[in-house]
Parts: sequence; C-alpha cells; structure tokens
Amino acid sequence: MMKRREFLGWSAAGAIAGISPRVRAQAPIKEIRIGYQKTGVLVIARQQAVLERQFADRQIAIKWVEFTSGPPLLEAMSSGSVDIGAVGDTPPIFAQAAHANVVYVAGSPITNGQGILVPANSAIRAIGDLRGKRIGFGKGTSAHNVLIATLEKAGLGYTDITPVYLSPPDAVPAFANGSIDAWAIWDPYFAIGEKRQNARILVNAHEVAKTNSFYLANRDFANGNARHTRDVISGLAEAARWAETHRPEVASALAAVTGVPLDVQAVAANRASFTIGPVTDEIIETQQAVADRFHRLGLIPRQIAVRDIVWRPAQI
Repeated sequence: MMKRREFLGWSAAGAIAGISPRVRAQAPIKEIRIGYQKTGVLVIARQQAVLERQFADRQIAIKWVEFTSGPPLLEAMSSGSVDIGAVGDTPPIFAQAAHANVVYVAGSPITNGQGILVPANSAIRAIGDLRGKRIGFGKGTSAHNVLIATLEKAGLGYTDITPVYLSPPDAVPAFANGSIDAWAIWDPYFAIGEKRQNARILVNAHEVAKTNSFYLANRDFANGNARHTRDVISGLAEAARWAETHRPEVASALAAVTGVPLDVQAVAANRASFTIGPVTDEIIETQQAVADRFHRLGLIPRQIAVRDIVWRPAQI
C-alpha cells in the first residue's frame, strides 16, 4: 500500500508536456470539487472528512459532487465542473477518444466486485449461452469492458448479443422484471442483485480480464495545482489504508450513506480492493488493452495511447 512519501516520490518521475513553473503559478484556489459515486474510498474519505482536515489550514473547501456512473463524471471533469474524481477502467477510454481534458493521477486494482448476473432460474449456464440475449449495462462503463472481454473469451462478437444501455438505477428494475436476460454491473449493485434479487453470478470479472479503477483530474487543474492534486491523492490513500483493515466499519459507513442494507454492503466491502497507487507500466499496459479492444470493435472513433494522458508532474 502506498505511503505518502512513496506517492510524492513517484509523482516526480517526469513531466508531462505543457507543465511548467509559469503554468503552475496562478491565483490561490478556494475550493476543490471531488466527483464521486456512492461506493469505495471516496465515500469513506468524505465521511471521515479526510480531505477537509488536510486542506483546512490552506482555507480550501472540499465540495463533493455525486454521479451515478463514470461517463457523466468525466464529462463534467473535462468541462471544468469537477476537479478530481474516481471511475472504472472504461470511462477514461471513451473520454480520451473524445479528446477530453483529463489525466490519470492514480490507479487502483480491482480484484473482485463486478461481473455478469443472470436470474437464478435462467437457462443461461455458460458464457456461450449469452448469444442472442438482451444484456443490460452502462455504455462506456467498466461493465461494458467486462461484457466485451467475456464475449471474447467465449468466441462471441458484440453483434451476437443485444446490448441494452441502462444506468445502474434503471437496470435494477429491468433485471427484476425480466426486461433484460443478463446484467453486467459492479458493486454495490452487483451485491444487490445477489442478495436481494437472488441472482446467480455467471461471470466474475477477474475470471476474464485484469481490471483497474482510476483517479483522474481535469488536466488544467492538475497542471496548475500540482501540490494540491498530489495531496488529494495522498489523503485518499490514507483513507484507503484505513479501509483495507476496517471492512466491517466500511460496510456500515456505506450502508449509512447509500441506504443499501448492511448485509449487502458487507458483501461488497469484504471483496473490495481499496489500495491506491501510481499508474504503473503494468496498469498502463492493461488499460491499453482495454482501449485497443474498444477500438477494434469500432466503439471508439480513434486509436489512443493511454500513456499520453498519464500525469507525471515535476515535483514542486
């Protein structure tokens, strides 16, 4: 797990094009806007006021902006409405392909907690049985990547299924009433399907592909506020270290914030990975494979190089 000094060390590894002392020199900011979904480390950090305490002596307020999924979060970030936020592996791919003004600032491996669900009595027993089925998922989300990787493993193409693009809240009733045959999703919705809808796990994401989640920042914010950006990530890393060793408390905190029952959040918390660290070469390679997969299928309009938007500021 990453210590503060380790984060400061790797952040000095190099300088991305366009960063200079002149760019960093700007009027002091009064607020940092954090985009989050009601899951994971950001919920814990908010509840414990980790960032609020860290920035109090600088008289910088922390504003929390909630989103239901990664794509709208990154759209807001690119436009400058959000400064820093956390998403799964796929939203940054679509964002970069659309020339979004964002950069990767940290990564976190996902070892479990997402996959594909089917109803308990479904005739779908193997991946190959997904052929011709209606599968619900959020377009451009991490579930989109899990679904495509799953199809590839079974030798199926994207055209072999009927995609049904649904936000997680909309997918819950659609799955319950049979409007979709399968559901690609992440926690806590993944756990909700298991515990409340008696769903059966067809695929766990780790069985088909390596996956990561990411912390991104608006490029202009990160370039102009390198110290603040590093300190936000180090503060979140502190919350992540606490979460790794306090999973019952994490479940209770998430239940309180989301209204999702404690037994459901306990499932999600017990299998989650909270660790935050640098965007390593291995993570970049894994993420590049995701980008190549979407380009190969024509789902993003151009080839991208993930490494081009990995933020590595000169230490100040």
